[in-house]
Amino acid sequence: MGRIIKAKSGKSKKKPKINIMTKRPSRKQVIVFIAKSNTELIVNLAYQHIANINKYLKNIKSDIITDFIWVTNEGVNITMNKLANPSNLTIIEKYIKSISNINLDSIESPCLPKSKLYLKILGLSYTMENGVITPDIVKGMLKDVHLFKDVTLVSKPCIIKVSPKLDMVVVWVDIWDSQSSSEAKNIINWQFNIGWYITTICRTNMNLGIPQCKNCWKWGHSTLSCHSHISRCAKCYGAHMTEHHKEKAWYCMENKKLSCLATKEGKLCPHTFKCMNCKEDHQVDSYSCPYWYNYFNREWDSRKQQELFQK
Repeated sequence: MGRIIKAKSGKSKKKPKINIMTKRPSRKQVIVFIAKSNTELIVNLAYQHIANINKYLKNIKSDIITDFIWVTNEGVNITMNKLANPSNLTIIEKYIKSISNINLDSIESPCLPKSKLYLKILGLSYTMENGVITPDIVKGMLKDVHLFKDVTLVSKPCIIKVSPKLDMVVVWVDIWDSQSSSEAKNIINWQFNIGWYITTICRTNMNLGIPQCKNCWKWGHSTLSCHSHISRCAKCYGAHMTEHHKEKAWYCMENKKLSCLATKEGKLCPHTFKCMNCKEDHQVDSYSCPYWYNYFNREWDSRKQQELFQK
C-alpha cells in the first residue's frame, strides 16, 4: 500500500471523544481465542484445569483465582474473581499450551475483553481494478495498511453504494477496541491508500442499519420478530423457502399443462421476477435494490413506508 496521509485542517485537532461503544463485558473475564477442537479438550475437564490454573497463580503469590470456564463462539472465557494483570495472563497462556493434545497453532494469547466500535471508510469506488469491490477484497487490503496492523475486525466489512447513480461506496467496519478507544484514536481522521484511492476513516454512530427479514423478506424488522407464519422465496416470493424454489415454483418445476420444463440439475433459475419491496426486476434480496442503497437512511425508509401505506 502507499503512504499514509494525515487529514489536513486549519485548526489544531483535539483527540476525538469516542462514545460509540457497546456495553462492555465483565473485565473479570479472560478470553482465549482457540479452535473448537481445543475448546472441547478444555471444557470436558474444566474442573481440573481450574484447579491447575489456580495452583500456578498461587505459586506466584497472586490473589486472583479462577471461578469457572465457559465456551464462546471464538473459544473459551475464563472468569476470574478480579481483574487479571499481564503476569496472570502469561500464567494462563503457559498452562493452556501445556495441555495434552492441544493444537498450539490455533491458540492466541489470552486477553481481557474488548468492546465493539463502529467506523466507516470513505472514498472507495464500487468498481476496482479486479472487478466489483467485495468485503473480502477490503479486508485483504486493510491487512496491508500500517494503521490497521494492530486492529482486529469484529466481522467482514459492510459495503453500501452511496447512490444508484454514483460509483462510490461507504465501507462500514466494526473493530474491537479497549474502553479508552486507544486503537480508534490512532486511526480516526487519517487518510491512507487502498489501491489507487485515497480513503478517509471516520467515526460513526452504532451500526444500526434497517434490517431485512429473511422469512418474509420485508424491511423494517428482523427475522426473529417476524409475525408471518409462511416463509417466502427470495426469488419468486412464493410460499416456500428460497432453497426449495426449483422444487416448488411452477416456473422451474415441470408442468405439462403450462408447457413448463424443469430447470436442469445444477443450473440456476433463469427467470426474472419483480422485487415485492421496490417492484423492480430483481430478487427481493438483491444488493441492487434501492432499499440497500438506503440501508442506514431511516428517513428514506419512513417516507417509503408511508407511500406504500397510502397505496
